Amino acid sequence: MVTSLAPYLGEWAVGNAAHLLRRTSFGPTYQNIIDAQTKGLDQTVSEILADNLLPPLPINYAFQNDPDTPIGETWVGKPNDNTIMNLNTSRKVSLNGWQMGLFNEGGISIREKLVLFWHNHFVTSNIELAGYDFHYLDTLRTHSLGSFRQLVEEITVSPSMLLYLNGNENTRQAANENYSRELLELFTIGKGDAAGPGDYTNYTEDDVVALAKALTGWRSRNNDGIVGSVYINNRHDTSDKQLSNRFNNTVIENEGEEEYKTVIDIILQQSETARYICRRLYIWFVGSNIDADVEANIIEPMAALIRDNDYEIKPALEALLKSEHFYDQSIRGCMVNHPIDFVFKIFNSLEIALPDDILVKYRIWVDIYRLIRTLDMSMLEHPSVAGWKAFYQGPQYYDVWINSVSLPLREKIVSQLLDGVMVAQQSVKVDTLAVISKLSNAGDPNDLITDLVNVLFPFAISAGQIDFLKDILIPGLPDFEWTVEYSEYLSDPTDESKRSAIENKLKSLFGAILKMPENYLI
Repeated sequence: MVTSLAPYLGEWAVGNAAHLLRRTSFGPTYQNIIDAQTKGLDQTVSEILADNLLPPLPINYAFQNDPDTPIGETWVGKPNDNTIMNLNTSRKVSLNGWQMGLFNEGGISIREKLVLFWHNHFVTSNIELAGYDFHYLDTLRTHSLGSFRQLVEEITVSPSMLLYLNGNENTRQAANENYSRELLELFTIGKGDAAGPGDYTNYTEDDVVALAKALTGWRSRNNDGIVGSVYINNRHDTSDKQLSNRFNNTVIENEGEEEYKTVIDIILQQSETARYICRRLYIWFVGSNIDADVEANIIEPMAALIRDNDYEIKPALEALLKSEHFYDQSIRGCMVNHPIDFVFKIFNSLEIALPDDILVKYRIWVDIYRLIRTLDMSMLEHPSVAGWKAFYQGPQYYDVWINSVSLPLREKIVSQLLDGVMVAQQSVKVDTLAVISKLSNAGDPNDLITDLVNVLFPFAISAGQIDFLKDILIPGLPDFEWTVEYSEYLSDPTDESKRSAIENKLKSLFGAILKMPENYLI
């Protein structure tokens, strides 16, 4: 395996372009991949990392009893009247659908993949207020490719985090250590190996206590729908906070409302913080095998880029995505795709068409959220503050996504989307004829299968596997039989018998491809 952050200078082939887009977006199409190959590595990465405008706000798509938000308008910033049954619930459902829509329509931008990454990094879970959840996701999205420093600052005093990790209860009379502990252990520097009683190499228990005091005084606020946080001076601990030798025995003096920023500055001054963030990014975008070579030749130079750029994330990510290491063959297919990747590969790569009506789209996106939830990946409902096990718990890591329960569910989802499911009186299904019409040469069964594999699989398959799939498409028949039959359909696409015969063959082929083990890898 090549372990170097040096720029990739090899051939820019279809497989390279597809690998890049799969790891950075949710389900590239055949045309996305061909365009990326044509544009080349530098231009494609530039487009992936571009600073795009923030998306439209989530809307009330179905709840008739919202007094402040007519159907089709956004509820963000509107009062949340607790006396109106299901008002907040309807907004939570809308938010879930909205986020699925952003995965569905995000194109080749890395932003939504980073939103998911940061959501799994700065975990908040089961916050029952839709306005808080929107504020949290908006914060992640706004800073997804920007300053880690600013992101940590805003998350530290965000209403969702203050609620989730008890910042609301953190006062000078009774310091609460929940957030300060996770700020160190999970969000910034990492725990490190045990070095002694209450000493974790990167920080100590005394540091957890001292930082909890420094973070006192903040409360979440929801003022007629305007969500935020407020600093209350008489709840803040004004004493000096003594840190351990892990932080150079620094003393934090009272700085009132600005003291939490000093806390973050001190943590970010530690070299290990940048390394820790780079390891988390590596596990998310590359793989879980961080050996000594990867640590020295990938993590360390990435961390240096982050430190040299005052904790801006983009330069390090750009170097990683352009590196010869990222395109090493051993990296491809080393992860089991998580449920969100799996489902949106079907929707996006196979271009399932949704109606133009935004209200109907929301209904479909909400159903997609519920579908993914059956596979144990629910946004805003993490199992623990550490996030999903697949991204931190070795030695299994991503393998936990496939088991005796989830595999049959994945296969069922494939069958449902090939058969078609009705949502809001709309059929949602893979249009196999539309998919193959956009491939390079759908009349040749070898090219047809190869193009589909290039779109869906992380690597090429063997000649034997291609023959196996051809036998599903045209059982026992020579290649030209497919060529002739498809040509006859194209000459008269209104002929229902010809169309049905082609669709049945394609449905069998797509079903076989989508249920192959390679389709569960990324």
